[in-house]
Amino acid sequence: MSFTIRKAEASDMASVLRLVNELAIHENEADAVEVTVDDLIAHGTGEDADFTCFVADTPDEGIVGIALTYFRFSTWKGRTVHLEDLVVKENRRGEGIGMALYSEVINFAHEHDVRRVEWVVLDDNHGAIGFYEASGAHVMKNWHTVQMHKEGMKKFLKARGKI
Repeated sequence: MSFTIRKAEASDMASVLRLVNELAIHENEADAVEVTVDDLIAHGTGEDADFTCFVADTPDEGIVGIALTYFRFSTWKGRTVHLEDLVVKENRRGEGIGMALYSEVINFAHEHDVRRVEWVVLDDNHGAIGFYEASGAHVMKNWHTVQMHKEGMKKFLKARGKI
């Protein structure tokens, strides 16, 4: 089956959101996605876009995969690229689409002369871990992802008299 990897456009963002939702369902977090198509268009298109999204586009199904990235700054490495999500529709896995998207992200990082590409993978996603390790990536098992959501921020700031 044929597919093309390209940068997402505003007209692709509904399909991007469908794949984000598919990932959330797969990770048992179906209700966690708050982002909207309008958010994706506002922050992922134009000269000052907050992120770059690559899509795998097919003639038969349209968008069947995405890789969403953005720039970060590391105090150790300098400018880096963060791979937020790499998603391929379940019925299209095993066709090389994930590898093509992943390769595009690595190429994008190389073209922007960053010193590292980084991302997070769930510890029970053995297929992805094997995929990344086989590509030469180092999966760091002794680091933990830390997040504070909006309600936690409010509670924290309120307790400190900031709001």
